[in-house]
Amino acid sequence: MSARVDAWIWAVRLTKTRSQAAAACRAGHVKVNGERAKPAQAVKPGDEVRVYVAGRERIVEVKELLTKRVGPPVAAEAYVDNSPPPPPREHVALAAVRDRGAGRPTKRERRELDELRGRGSH
Repeated sequence: MSARVDAWIWAVRLTKTRSQAAAACRAGHVKVNGERAKPAQAVKPGDEVRVYVAGRERIVEVKELLTKRVGPPVAAEAYVDNSPPPPPREHVALAAVRDRGAGRPTKRERRELDELRGRGSH
C-alpha cells in the first residue's frame, strides 16, 4: 500500500494545505529517499522524506500512511522526526521597530534601517 507524497505531507501536518505541499514538490523542496519528488509520487513505510518548508529542512521517516488530515498527536505518530533542531531564538535577526505614530522615517533614519537590514547602498 502507498500514498501520494503531497497528500501524506499535508496529512501529517508538515504543511498547512495540500496545495502548499504540491507546490513544494513542484518547486523541488521535497525529496523521497534522496530523489526529487513530484506531487503524485508514492511513499510507503520506511521511506525517508525531506521537506524544506517554513525556512527549515524537516527530515522524516514514514512509519504510517495517512491520506486524511488528522490531529497533531496522531500525526506525530505517523513518522519518525530526524530533523536537526531549529536554530535558537536569539540567533534570529531582530527587526527594526519604530514607535507607532512616529511618522515617516527621515532620509537618515531610512539609511540606518537599510543598513540594519543588510541592504546598504554600497
